[in-house]
Amino acid sequence: MTHPENHCIAELLVEITRGSIGESWHRGFIAAVSGTGELIAALGNTGIRTWYRSAAKPFQTIPILTSGAAGHFHFTDKELAVISASHSGEDVHLEVVGSILKKAGLSESDLLCGTHAPFSEAAAAKLIAENRQPQSLHNNCSGKHAGMLALAKFLGEPTADYIHPEHAVQRSIRGVLAQFADVPTEAIAIAIDGCSAPVFGVSILAMARSYARLVGVQHTDLAQVFGQAAERVVDAMIEFPELVGGTNGRLDTDLMRVARGQILSKVGAEGVQLLGVKPCSRFPTGLGIAIKIEDGDTRRARDPVVIETLRQLGLLDEDQLVQLSRYSRATVFNHRKIEVGEIRTCFKL
Repeated sequence: MTHPENHCIAELLVEITRGSIGESWHRGFIAAVSGTGELIAALGNTGIRTWYRSAAKPFQTIPILTSGAAGHFHFTDKELAVISASHSGEDVHLEVVGSILKKAGLSESDLLCGTHAPFSEAAAAKLIAENRQPQSLHNNCSGKHAGMLALAKFLGEPTADYIHPEHAVQRSIRGVLAQFADVPTEAIAIAIDGCSAPVFGVSILAMARSYARLVGVQHTDLAQVFGQAAERVVDAMIEFPELVGGTNGRLDTDLMRVARGQILSKVGAEGVQLLGVKPCSRFPTGLGIAIKIEDGDTRRARDPVVIETLRQLGLLDEDQLVQLSRYSRATVFNHRKIEVGEIRTCFKL
């Protein structure tokens, strides 16, 4: 059952102007939580539930490590990064996903993620120029699916239905997510993601908490069981950000590069973005940030909200803000390239 009243409890985050007045607006929710669970900042009702979408991928990778599958198949950090990715479908991504499948004795035909054109405009144009159709490997979730298949193979479980919500692979993922979000497993809503794998629904506050506990795992009660696995996933994503996103024009990639190893960034569809700030002097147990744009917008609203949130929390310096300026604010041009307005954030944490 949906709750229409949710539409009245989001906060105004982004304004699009034309001339001297506003023309369009985007509302949403922001939660920032420390590794000890302290609420640092919030906008909107962060208690409402929504879907992680692809922002759940780091937690979907952890069971591959804790089970022993990653060691058994000798998965590299590059392979762990692409398992956690929403990649752009470039050759570099296809090569790494192919390596995962090969190591596990699997093939592209085993993937149940479906196909779509690569996110990379260059990669998509190359397929068209060569008169080729996108394949399952081009799907931005193909790395995640390859990892799930490998885990099923290692566990001796069927690979034909590895995306069924009650498959052993999916139950293990749900159990991990519940512990990091600190919610009962049965309280996690389940639906079908764009790639046909299960997608998970919890409160926006729980999402922020899960990323705080992910990057600050050694300061939590999860350290003994999940500490090494969580740290390896986080470090792999930060070390190989081009595999998590792409080589050009991806916020996750550029933010993790510019943040110099301090911030984990993972996009989710329909205006979701989760961020993990590793323990530092200001946030000694780490910080988790969850952002959800109410109408599901991505580039126009979500990206500038991400940058502005980090700016207001003092997590990006002036040089870093300059490097990320393409994501933070935009000029609106008409069809004759005349400047007619701007896209700007309008919230205060």
